[in-house]
Amino acid sequence: MVRILIVDDSPAMCGWLAMLLEADPQCKVVGKAFTGKDAVEMAEKLRPDVITMDIVMPGMDGFDATRSIMASSPRPIVIVSSNWDPDQVELTFKAIEAGAVTCLRKPAGPGNPSHEAEVAALVATVKSMSEVRVVTRKRKAAGARATSAADPPADPAWMEPEQRRIDLVGIGASTGGPAVLKVILSGLSAGFSLPIVIVQHIAQGFVHGMVEWLSVTTSRRVEVARQGVVPAGGTVYVAPDDCHLAIDSLGRLDLVSSVPVNNVRPSVSVLFDSLARRSGAGAVGVLLTGMGVDGAQELKAMRDAGALTVVQDRESSVVWGMPGTAAQIGGAAHVMAPEKIAAFLNGLSASRPR
Repeated sequence: MVRILIVDDSPAMCGWLAMLLEADPQCKVVGKAFTGKDAVEMAEKLRPDVITMDIVMPGMDGFDATRSIMASSPRPIVIVSSNWDPDQVELTFKAIEAGAVTCLRKPAGPGNPSHEAEVAALVATVKSMSEVRVVTRKRKAAGARATSAADPPADPAWMEPEQRRIDLVGIGASTGGPAVLKVILSGLSAGFSLPIVIVQHIAQGFVHGMVEWLSVTTSRRVEVARQGVVPAGGTVYVAPDDCHLAIDSLGRLDLVSSVPVNNVRPSVSVLFDSLARRSGAGAVGVLLTGMGVDGAQELKAMRDAGALTVVQDRESSVVWGMPGTAAQIGGAAHVMAPEKIAAFLNGLSASRPR
């Protein structure tokens, strides 16, 4: 049984979300909090398996409540929001940076064509996130957890000894990914010269907000990928909603609306498969925290084709599913914490033949 605390300043919304969740026999709502302050107190008292958190509340908002809960009685927190004001979207991603595991928008009402699918996504997400391991966040930056002593040292000895031309970096991420992406992109040097293409699993409607948040917080040029664009050095391209992102035979961004792969669209597997087939040794593949296996087999295909491959280490991952699977099947040449991944990419950019 998944024990759930619902946080929303609207009692009616709390009741509706409770009804939707408890329609699943594996879900039980153990509490409803109407303020951020109540949420912090009830999280500590009730010790729920997962918390759904509204972002816009009077007094202590969802970001501050998330930050306080993760510092005192950490629990998996799913941001459930319907407000698309830019300031509130920024709060959503600040909450993810503070430790929330993912975000969803509130389901549309009955009669809306998307109602059933969005309710199913809410229930499935809450159930799966209840299994996520979370750690106490004592007001430190997201992603700045202890790193493994087995990680490679922070010096150029990591690098492949030969000079090679790297044309593109492909990154895949899922649960916990946005905060890690911020750490990596923030750690890139001002003169970083490689194009980066990212597939991040995230609920529909949040991509543009995430791109804007990453642009502001990392001071990098981040944009939603568009069909036919030739990736430019130093620019970051993020897969749009509900569309696979690949690299075509001419090196251009290719948006593909084919069936989901590994039950997701966009899929990391589609991006990495295109890099394995078309870029070979000229590509870098990076697989970050995430549930499931998306991208793992294709990262190995990239390595077999001569690409440099990296996975995030277990200690810094919210879920070591995707990167762990890739490491287990031999897809990872390097296993690193986020800060070291940034340093690794900086080294490849600096040594890139001109």
